[in-house]
Amino acid sequence: MSTREWGRDLGLGFRFAFTGGREGWIRVLLTAVGVGLGVALLLLTTAIPNALSVRHARDNDRADHTYGPVRPKAANTLVISDTDTEFHGHDVRGRLVEPEGPEAPVPPGLTAYPATGDMVVSPALRELLGSSEGRLLRARLPYRITGTITEDGLVGSRELAYYAGAKNLAPKIDGSRTARIDMYGLTGTPPQSHADPILILLVLVVFVVLLMPVAVFIATAVRFGGERRDRRLAALRLVGSDSRMTRRIAAGEALAGSLVGLVFGTAFFLLGRQFAGSMEVVGISVFPDYLNPSPTLAALVALAVPAAAVLVTLFALRGVVIEPLGVVRTAKPARRRLWWRLLLPLGGIALLAPMIGQGGSDGQFNQYLVTGGVLLLLVGVTALLPWAVEAVVARLHRGSVAWQLAVRRLQLSSGSAARMVNGIAVAVAGAVALQMLFAGVQGDYTKRTGQDVTRAQMQINLSDGTPFRTAADQFRTTKGVRKAVSLGSASLGEKDWKNGPGDTTLLVSGTCASLRETARLPSCRDGDAFVVTGGEDDAAVTKLARPGRVLHLDADHGAGKGPDVRWTVPAGLKPAHAITSPNGTRSSAVLLTPAAVPDRVDRLLDGTVYVMFDKGVPDVSEYTRNTAAKVDPFADVMVWSTTEESRNFTSIRTGLYVGALCVLALIGASLLVTQLEQLRERRKLLSSLMAFGTRRRTLSLSVFWQTAIPVALGLLLASVVGLTLGAVLLKMVGSPLGVDWRSVLSMTGAGAAVVLVVTALSLPPLLRLMRPEGLRTE
Repeated sequence: MSTREWGRDLGLGFRFAFTGGREGWIRVLLTAVGVGLGVALLLLTTAIPNALSVRHARDNDRADHTYGPVRPKAANTLVISDTDTEFHGHDVRGRLVEPEGPEAPVPPGLTAYPATGDMVVSPALRELLGSSEGRLLRARLPYRITGTITEDGLVGSRELAYYAGAKNLAPKIDGSRTARIDMYGLTGTPPQSHADPILILLVLVVFVVLLMPVAVFIATAVRFGGERRDRRLAALRLVGSDSRMTRRIAAGEALAGSLVGLVFGTAFFLLGRQFAGSMEVVGISVFPDYLNPSPTLAALVALAVPAAAVLVTLFALRGVVIEPLGVVRTAKPARRRLWWRLLLPLGGIALLAPMIGQGGSDGQFNQYLVTGGVLLLLVGVTALLPWAVEAVVARLHRGSVAWQLAVRRLQLSSGSAARMVNGIAVAVAGAVALQMLFAGVQGDYTKRTGQDVTRAQMQINLSDGTPFRTAADQFRTTKGVRKAVSLGSASLGEKDWKNGPGDTTLLVSGTCASLRETARLPSCRDGDAFVVTGGEDDAAVTKLARPGRVLHLDADHGAGKGPDVRWTVPAGLKPAHAITSPNGTRSSAVLLTPAAVPDRVDRLLDGTVYVMFDKGVPDVSEYTRNTAAKVDPFADVMVWSTTEESRNFTSIRTGLYVGALCVLALIGASLLVTQLEQLRERRKLLSSLMAFGTRRRTLSLSVFWQTAIPVALGLLLASVVGLTLGAVLLKMVGSPLGVDWRSVLSMTGAGAAVVLVVTALSLPPLLRLMRPEGLRTE
């Protein structure tokens, strides 16, 4: 067969697609919509790496903290302070700025710094502060809005950020939250971290699982209207075409639909890209121009989709005999074979088996074997589902009229029903496996913080010079706060900190009630001092806390450049025993009540307030943050939790959630298009049944059962394959086998919910197709 003949026949089919009257146009349109939805998601996928790269670059360009030596004040320096906060679960990036000269660097997104008391904000923050929902946040930011941060200074369209003008920031410089800088942006090459093989495995599996349903949907879309197309192709046999030429013409029709689908997909992607700029998913937002697909990957999509359309059509017609007088497919089809369908999942397991037990820090996974193994297992779902639907519906007989109509239709065309469910089955199988893998390795990326959330739910670290005892009083009067405990602390050394402190111990000051949160005291009144043992370093505190000994206070957080502040250990230290403090530490220390602390020492203590909430009060954490901002704008507010997850692990899981939402949207839209196409194919049949007196309720129920039976079988098969794949992946990373049945049920329930919504949306078109006018023909 020459290339010229292939081109001629494909071109002929291409022309038939657009010149075949209304039926041809409808089929091309349905195919284009289905393919276009898949192409749009593929383009979005190819654009995600660029979007993440741009977000990362924008974040690096505005980096404003340096942890090196303190710079002297100059014409090109700026003092900047990190005042990040959180509001209703959303991060708010805040900076207080004080330029010290006319050449002070200006961050991306700004043309000039705001004056003292003014601020420039991101568009999303301006919108929030102007709404009733942002009332509590507005009280936390007592600045006048005078400008807007442009796109260059933001990582996402929905990011909440501001720069506020301030003065006298220099005394707050500590090298971390407040610093003096002369430039923005990171310099040098960041250190390369060791690649975690388990995280790499997670990324690979996530991409395969999210993209596989898209490929299945595209393959399904190019077969829309297949039965009517094959009957039209029978006419070509009457004018002399052979069976191979007829198949190539059919492939040309599919090619036409796929090419129009590429156009639709590009349009859908451009519309979706604009829409993406106004939304936030799992805390991530982007600007539309971030979503620029890689030219190479976009070209690959443009070539792969039409090629897949031709190949899928030729493959689908391999068992169809198109004769001049009709299509030999209305007879009972040959029974599907099971043996070769089992080879696909077994082959996938065989590819993954050599990597079992290779998890851990020194493990390595072959990315090609992982990708191939997961693909074969998921493709196995699409191969096994038609056999399972056929085998089950062949044994279904008795039931109501609606049930019998549905079962008979499935017995005649089980392949079409299975194709409609293939995509959702693949998505559920992959999601179940991923949930098992995430649940299995989560413990390796989660550590306990030691924080006792029954004693406090928030910790506020005050900046230098903030009186921590009076601060606690203001927190106690805050709405929803049940208890507030304040403690001041500093390190004591046996030598001057400029020359190395030698042995060190901890000095803690607070009221008697506050000190009892860290130690078991025999008795206590203001003016008492205690030496606490039973903690992490009894030897140091026993050596240093001797009456009359002169110790040296850490005046600048270990930098050794502050004044030498000396403190003499008083006589009459009472013994006490350490207990676990609210932050999870158990420290040997010297404890002082307020009257026992000299003023020069008291001013240098690092103040911390521990707050316990009344959880029945709405927005209690926001009220507490507002108090913290009022007491100390530089305060570091920390919400406590019993565990803390790895940032990389959390990022991968967030990406999975974002991708899963997009795939679920594609599932719903594609299923709806598929359902409408199948209803259109049965228009005359439905109208005939109505003409013979069949009730609308019966026909509606029959359509529901035609969808529900394959969906139930597909979800059951997807659960089995997903559990199998999840078990193999857990063995690969060396985690014990375990099934999170709640996740399995949630995934299958989500798939079933999508199908129910699609079925409900297809009822209005179904009722219109039941009219007797559907019997009219042209």
